[in-house]
Amino acid sequence: MDTKKKIIRKVSVAPMMDCTDRHDRFFLRLMSKNVMLYSEMVATKSAIHGDRKKILSYSPEEKPLALQVGGSDKNELAEVAKIAEDMGYDEININLGCPSKKVQKNKFGACLMKEPELVAECINSMVNACKIPVTAKTRIGFDNTEEFDYLNSFILKMRDAGTKTFILHARKAMLSGLSPKQNLNIPKLNYDMVYNIKKENPNLEIIINGGITKVSEINNHLKFCDGVMIGRSIYQNPYFLIEIEKEIFQTLNNPSREQVAEKLLEYLDKEVKLGTKVNHIMRHTVGLYHGQIGSKDWKRYLSDNMMARDSDFQKAKHIMKIVQNNEKANQAST
Repeated sequence: MDTKKKIIRKVSVAPMMDCTDRHDRFFLRLMSKNVMLYSEMVATKSAIHGDRKKILSYSPEEKPLALQVGGSDKNELAEVAKIAEDMGYDEININLGCPSKKVQKNKFGACLMKEPELVAECINSMVNACKIPVTAKTRIGFDNTEEFDYLNSFILKMRDAGTKTFILHARKAMLSGLSPKQNLNIPKLNYDMVYNIKKENPNLEIIINGGITKVSEINNHLKFCDGVMIGRSIYQNPYFLIEIEKEIFQTLNNPSREQVAEKLLEYLDKEVKLGTKVNHIMRHTVGLYHGQIGSKDWKRYLSDNMMARDSDFQKAKHIMKIVQNNEKANQAST
């Protein structure tokens, strides 16, 4: 009997290094109650031996929330899976897609696509260590390997090891010659490969990721896959989540940018009193007015007053004037 609870991953926000920390996730959750959120990738050794409170803590408001882990030692991965469960995470996800040299050196990320048997052992250990869902995020290929049969075989090995949910970044990973940033753009998107994996495996949950920027694209992908994961376009334009709430989840009474800013300042006030730096929170809000009148004013105020290490919370209070001016300007233009 499957004791793992069902999670709806119709739309999720991708794990992004130096982006989706707990402050960013709290900010995103102010705009969407329905998307699934993922942590930044955490290396197994950091999760086991590091400052667990600092590395793994989160606010209850962030849920549903998955912990993404990087590693290739089955015992360490099993230990982190249990830690994730004990800390209340809703899912643990293994990173099989990061192509960075540092990650390869530590033997995790996309280079593990070369070692399906090892990955299967790791996933089996994780599945046996916890009751929360164990999922995998992978590329569709690596270097000169971008073949349906290879990817399908890789997925079937992971399925047999005990996971049923796969997030497929619809690009192959180039393990040498390209930077991580270039790996997000240069390898061509191949959505059909992901669609065909779902068609071949109707009983598996297949989430598509890569280059998705519009609600119309989300709707199209949902015709062929079980869910959509979005990364950079939400980080760069976080209020895109409101459009997703309206159009995908049919949510009514969504907050305005002003209401989002007000709630975030309440959070900022509380966090600063606990020792959090202002810039650690506000750096995630640069794109709040993306494409709107007043975007430059917002970014300028953040840059001038709230991005330095010693930024003062008193300056944060004044940001509401910028917000209110922007709201009036945008309302007048519609």
